[in-house]
Amino acid sequence: MLPIRDAGVKRFLHPFRFAPMLIGAVAMLVAGFFATMAEAQEPVPRRNVLQRLFGVFVPQRRIYYRDQYDYPRQPAPRRVLKRRQQQPAEPQQRRQQRAKPRLAATPPPAPVVEKSPDAKKVLVVGDFVAGSLGDGLKTAFETTPGIIVETRANGSSGLVRNDYFDWPKILPDYVAELKPSVIVVSLGANDRQLMRIGDVKEKFRTDVWTEEYRKRVNALAALARKDSLPVLWVGMPPFQSSAMTADMVTFNGIFREEVEKAGGQFIDIWDGFVDEGGKFVLTGSDINGQQVRLRGSDGINLTKAGKRKLAFYVEKDIRKLLGEAAATDTDVPGAEGLKDLVVTAPLANEDIVKTQPISLTDPELDGATALLGGDAPLKSTGKSPRDLLIEKGEVVVAPPGRIDDFRLVKPQAAVKPATAN
Repeated sequence: MLPIRDAGVKRFLHPFRFAPMLIGAVAMLVAGFFATMAEAQEPVPRRNVLQRLFGVFVPQRRIYYRDQYDYPRQPAPRRVLKRRQQQPAEPQQRRQQRAKPRLAATPPPAPVVEKSPDAKKVLVVGDFVAGSLGDGLKTAFETTPGIIVETRANGSSGLVRNDYFDWPKILPDYVAELKPSVIVVSLGANDRQLMRIGDVKEKFRTDVWTEEYRKRVNALAALARKDSLPVLWVGMPPFQSSAMTADMVTFNGIFREEVEKAGGQFIDIWDGFVDEGGKFVLTGSDINGQQVRLRGSDGINLTKAGKRKLAFYVEKDIRKLLGEAAATDTDVPGAEGLKDLVVTAPLANEDIVKTQPISLTDPELDGATALLGGDAPLKSTGKSPRDLLIEKGEVVVAPPGRIDDFRLVKPQAAVKPATAN
């Protein structure tokens, strides 16, 4: 217990009992001030979401900003480029092995044969099949100077839609322009549709439709034959559609009858595009007998080989009609080019020695008793080897040494070797 006189001192000293707490707070404020100054000089990485929500401390790499400090820059080391050592030249054999393989050389194009000034022209008219036929005929006669193939085809034309393309009206203009020697026609692939007859539209393959179609085919064939020109009407090939193929069979029958009435010639090409059973084929034999693709993937158009095969059936008739113009080589030497040939004069009658013919069964007329090289007698008293084999089953013994002599030869006695004593 303090004395009473010390009570005032005790009351005076009582407020200073919080001095340590005040000193600590002041120290924290001072430390925070200096920390703020330090942060101003050196940035501290920001806290992420985990640190803000849960107070989790995740150490992060401290980032220093080089630009805030004036560090002396060191000169960058110089890069010394080494010279590429020159490698020794490879042997020529190794370089050839490393060379890329070359593509096979394409065959040289066929030489272009100039057509003769007086070459005869073949006019091909019709639809898209006629266009393919014209391409094939141009290939067939490309080496024939005396024949020129002119194609005038409209792919969507026919004899039904004369409002779209009128062949009886257009054909005389083509004939007057080109003056062909042969006319080739191929139509019908686009005619499976309604036909307008007057003011009435007739359905396909009705009796009225068929009768009118016959008249139009005959009229066009007669128009082509107006100037007594040979007309070759090529039939339609089969198609992949069975219904379309059946209609083409009907059309070909009409073409054959009406064209022959007008004096033209119908060419049937059906067998070249079907198999042995008469069914449509995409792949078949070309003109050389090789298996190739004849029709396109649509089952309608023809490939290059198919066009050439189509033209093959028409080519031989054109060559027959045009005769000498179809010759592939016009440089035939005349009589003056044959002067070096030696022609012998015919023998006179007195120089010919006449002898009596010799019969194979009577060689004595030649003064001999046997045929050439024959030692057997001319007449045999017994039966022939054939008769003996067939009638009695006996085989004539072959002469010794012949290849069919199978008799066993008795081996000679073997000589025993001498033994040493």
